[in-house]
This record gives sequence, C-alpha cells and structure tokens, in this order.
Amino acid sequence: MTLLIAIVIVLGTTLGAIGFGRRSGTASAATVSNWAVGGRRFGVVLFWFMNAGEIYTTFAVLGISGYAWALGAPAYLAFTSVSLSYAIGYWLMPKIWRAGRKHGLITQADFFTARFDAPWLGAVTALVGIAALIVYVQIQLVSLSLIVRLTIGSAVSPDVAVVVGALLMLAFVFLAGLRSAAFSAGVKDVLMIVVMVLLTVTVAGKVGASSFLDIFHLAEQQHPGIGSFPGIDPESPTTTVWLMTSALNVALGNWVFPHLFQVSYSAASGSAIRRNAIWQPLYSLAYFFIILLGFAALVAGTKPEGGNLNAALLQFVSDEYPSWVIGLVAGTGFLLALAPGSVLLLTSGSLFARNVVGLARPDLSDRTTLWICRLSMTVFAAVAVWLTLGQSTSLVDILLYAYSAIGMLAPGVFFSFVWRRTSAAGVLLGIITGFVALLAPFAKDFWAEQLPTWEPGLIAMAINAAVLVLVSVLTPAPKAKATAVGLDLTAPTAAPAAEVVRPAH
Repeated sequence: MTLLIAIVIVLGTTLGAIGFGRRSGTASAATVSNWAVGGRRFGVVLFWFMNAGEIYTTFAVLGISGYAWALGAPAYLAFTSVSLSYAIGYWLMPKIWRAGRKHGLITQADFFTARFDAPWLGAVTALVGIAALIVYVQIQLVSLSLIVRLTIGSAVSPDVAVVVGALLMLAFVFLAGLRSAAFSAGVKDVLMIVVMVLLTVTVAGKVGASSFLDIFHLAEQQHPGIGSFPGIDPESPTTTVWLMTSALNVALGNWVFPHLFQVSYSAASGSAIRRNAIWQPLYSLAYFFIILLGFAALVAGTKPEGGNLNAALLQFVSDEYPSWVIGLVAGTGFLLALAPGSVLLLTSGSLFARNVVGLARPDLSDRTTLWICRLSMTVFAAVAVWLTLGQSTSLVDILLYAYSAIGMLAPGVFFSFVWRRTSAAGVLLGIITGFVALLAPFAKDFWAEQLPTWEPGLIAMAINAAVLVLVSVLTPAPKAKATAVGLDLTAPTAAPAAEVVRPAH
C-alpha cells in the first residue's frame, strides 16, 4: 500500500506536468524563452505555486523537523528567514522582472552581462550560480534517498534512489520546461497542506499528549531549555546572534539565487509578483506545525537509523502511522524534492548554455542553445548525484552552505539596482574577496575564534560589499545604457510575441 500510493503520486504528477507543459503552447515554439521562463506568461496562480516552491521543499519539512528533533529552538530559523525574504522580495522581485521584460533577459547572468556591458562578468556569475545550485540540488537528492528507504526499505539502495530521483527531476522539465515545474509545484503544495493537516490533528494522540500544544510542554519537561536558544545543547553556537545573522544571510541571498531570478522573469505582470510577496509569508505558518512534528518525534523517542536528524520525521511517521499515511507522506516528500530540484537543474542548464558557452559562441542558434541547456543540466544532475552519495550532513547545514555561496552575488545584485557607479570590476573583486573570507582556512579559523556565533556567510557578504563599494568608487561607472538596465524605472512594454533577444556581446 505504501509503495503503491507513492508511485501513483509521483508518476501521476510527472505525466501531468509534462502534459500541462506541452499543452500550454509554449513548448511547441521550442525557444529558450518559452522553455526557461515559461514565455513570461505566468499569472497570479501559476506564479504563486512556482514561487512558493521555495517554501515547501524537503528542506522545509525534513530539514526543519530534523533540526527541531535534534536541536530544538534553532529550528525557528525557518520563521525569521522566510518573513525577511519576502519583505526584501516585495522590493527586489519587481525590479528583476522589469529588467528582464524590458531587455529580453532569460538568466541571472544575462542581467549581469547587460547591467555592466560585460559578458565576461556574466560568465563568472553563471559559474558561481551553477555551483550554488548544484549544492542546493544535493538537499533534494539526500531527501529522496531517505524517502526511498521509508517506502521500499532495503529493496532499493539509497544510492540507486538518488540516481532515479535525479532522472525524475530531469523528466519534469526536459521537454516542456518551466511550465511543467509550475504544475508539479502546485500539486505538491496542495498535498503538503493535506499532509500537514492530517499529521497535526492526529499527532497528539500518537505521543500521549492532551493537545498538540501540550507536545511543547512535554518536550520541555524531557529536555529543559529545548524551546529557547541555544537549544538542547547549552554549548551549541546556535544562539540568538546565530539566528539573526543566519536569517539575514538567507533573506539577502534568497532572491539572488539564479532560479528565482528566472522565476521572477516568468511573471506576466509586476502586480502578480507583489501580490505573492504580500500573501506568501502565510505559507511560513506551516513551519509551526513542522517544528511541532519534530518535537513530537523527540517526545515519542523516535530513533532514526544512524541518528540521522534528516530522517527523524520520516522515522516517526513510519513508527506511528498506518501504511496509507506513510505512502501519502512519501509521495508528497518525493514531490517536495523533485519539483524544486527540476527548476534548479533547468536554471543551471540555462546559465551554462547562454552565459558560459554563449560567451565563446555568441552566434549559436536558439535551437542549439536549447539543446545545450538540456544536455548540460543532465551533466549537472550527475555531478549532484556524485556529491550526494554517502551524504549525511544536516539539510539545514547544506542549505546554509548554498546560501553562503550564492550570497557572494548579493552585493552585486542589490547595488546594481540602487547605485549607478557600481562597476564590473567592483563586483568581480567583491566576489573574489568574499570567497576568500568565506573559504580560506585562515579566515574560517579566525571567524570561528573571534565570532563563533555569527553566520560566516553574512560576514563574507559584508566584506564583499565593502570591497565592491571601494573598487567602484575608484573605477569608471558603466555607460548610461548599461546602468539603465537596473535603474530605469519606467514601465516595460508587453513581452515580445516571438523570441526575446540575447543580451549584446
């Protein structure tokens, strides 16, 4: 029963997603614009589900519940980071959309190319973006291996599950592109709500609590201090300073991820973006119930195999619920990984084809570019699989690594929209200095000793921003035509009926 329900959910959604994307009319046009940004036609509903895909992922469900089970209060990071992200997104996403629509941009690196009249900078930012996206795909693949163990047991090894999961991610978008991902995102969001309601109304009885709020009381009795920082472990660096710096790092880096740039380009109007930014923080209320389930697993004495905190919720459901509920949770979990993962791969392929290969071969036809997109994202899926095999790191920790990496592009993005003098040299040297501050052994040791509770990614981002400002003051500003890409606030005209143009090289 468990396996049957999970298979029906996954295969049904996969076929529906491909069919929806192919029927939309954009797939038949076979252009990079239609495939990568949905023809720029996503209205409020489609954009809602596409954008909300960042809230309901395996990180949200397995990562946050696992953090609550293992650490306690540090799981509250989910609340603060999402709320801050949408406050920033309300201001930033319409600007990204306007630039993309007026100048025919498809990838984030297209924006850097056009804003600084520097194709080489587009290639550099594309490579940084691809690296961060591959790390992000790891989160989805680690989760898939855990879900397969829940549904099938030892019949299929976790490594095989990771490979199959990557193939399904590719299937979601290989043929029909972003519209297929939007369909699957809608299905998984609806299922996610059903699962959360089902588990929340039944969980108290499973752990001997009088109500779901009583679960927090029982957890505090068993583990004093679990509900306040630093959590269960009084020696943990996860203090309130860690919470604030980590939340800021996530919020500032969130919309800088290349796939969210492309999602912003896909909107049909700026109002669709703003409405989503206003109402989508309501989605974050689900984190309360996800944290509740993590605490419930702790109260119940759940012991995931090998003490793997990522598997705490899955193990709790497997121990306490009937097979049909396990199947529903597993099928939904598959979609929580597959839908966002497919968008990450699509974006990485778009970046490589347009901004890395396109730098050397700007004369490539649209058809050739589209096939390079598809083939390269297959390679990136293979790299993500290789990095994932044997991985047991916390999903939250992997996410913070990804945000630290992509945060090196954040100063360049934000300053591009507010400061005319921001220069390509400033952005490049800021990125280089930021990565040194983030990754160099001497720097890592220094931050660990001097600022042990601070998120290193935020420190590196601040150093990056300072270098960007200093170098931009000392170097010539880009030409007026280039700066207008970020600073021209006039309303864009309607999207071109045919293909958007590649930024000039």
